[in-house]
Amino acid sequence: MSQSEIIFKITESKQCPCYERDDEFRLSGNAVELRFDNEKTFITNAVIKPPPDKETCRILLSDLNRILIEHESVDKIPAKEHSCSGCSGVIKVVPQFSLKTAGASSTQEHLQHADIMADMLSNFSIFQSLDRRNLRDVVSLLKQKKYNEGSIVLKKGDPAQNLHIILSGEVDVLDEKGGCLSTLKKGDVFGEMSLISGDPVGATIKVVKGAKIIFMKGKDFRNVLNRFPSIQMYLARLLAQRLAKSNVVRVEEISSGMIGSLSELPPDELVQTLNLNQKSGKLFFTLPNGSAELGFRLGDLVTAVYNEKTGKEAFYEIVKEKKGRFKYHNQLSAGEMKAPVLGSITEMLLEGLRRSDEEKQQ
Repeated sequence: MSQSEIIFKITESKQCPCYERDDEFRLSGNAVELRFDNEKTFITNAVIKPPPDKETCRILLSDLNRILIEHESVDKIPAKEHSCSGCSGVIKVVPQFSLKTAGASSTQEHLQHADIMADMLSNFSIFQSLDRRNLRDVVSLLKQKKYNEGSIVLKKGDPAQNLHIILSGEVDVLDEKGGCLSTLKKGDVFGEMSLISGDPVGATIKVVKGAKIIFMKGKDFRNVLNRFPSIQMYLARLLAQRLAKSNVVRVEEISSGMIGSLSELPPDELVQTLNLNQKSGKLFFTLPNGSAELGFRLGDLVTAVYNEKTGKEAFYEIVKEKKGRFKYHNQLSAGEMKAPVLGSITEMLLEGLRRSDEEKQQ
């Protein structure tokens, strides 16, 4: 029995008391038909996840369960729009993979297009761990754009918005003086560090050979990261490789006792640098709301203190800070050298970003 998952996205909402356009529902499970004395009945193991922090509408959930019963498996649900049957409002939902693309004149053509794109994505390192069904889900989140030679895809200091993947062509990663830090080609990814940290874009991306680039919105990217830990692992390795190539001087400066401003080097970048280069020592911060410190043992975070907070809660508060100063010392006490690790740096940075997003929306 299939245990695939399908995402329904609201494409139209008129006077609905519960949901808005672009809200998403996740549906997984199967329906098994049973016959007793020529009467049909169904047993389902449906799991429906409504949008978080929204009121649960039992009518719409019942409609989604009915769709599953009608088609027996999420894998068989057709790529078409479905309407909610209840109350005074109007709601229409559509499976993610059924979103239309340019040139697709029918559902069948679109599904073929999705399969072609899934085959292509399977050759890219970032997606090699995903199966066909999951790749088709990812395809539905992607858009494509062509860039001429000399075009600027991202500009240093711009707000982080999208994850980018190069389909063809080449781009240069430029520093603030226009010098080339590295060249990216087919299959390479950029824009992910800013999305993970929540900071502005750290380098300008300029096209040097006419390029086709696919991109994914930041919100969708974070959902994909939460859903597929294997992509988190890939990005962690990618960040380590980039830091090894472009941040050697920064690492040496920090290791020797660097003092700096958070406006130039924010906390999340400091944390990633020390983590991915397996450094041991302490970061001391002077922040608007008081002093703070982070302790690292071979790149793992073992201590975090910010005013009266300690552990992960202190860490989440520190990485939100954008103003202040820091100083690094490459020494730990004997007790800190034996302290337990607080958790995965990548997971804690993602949780910190999620909390920041929630605070901005309040």
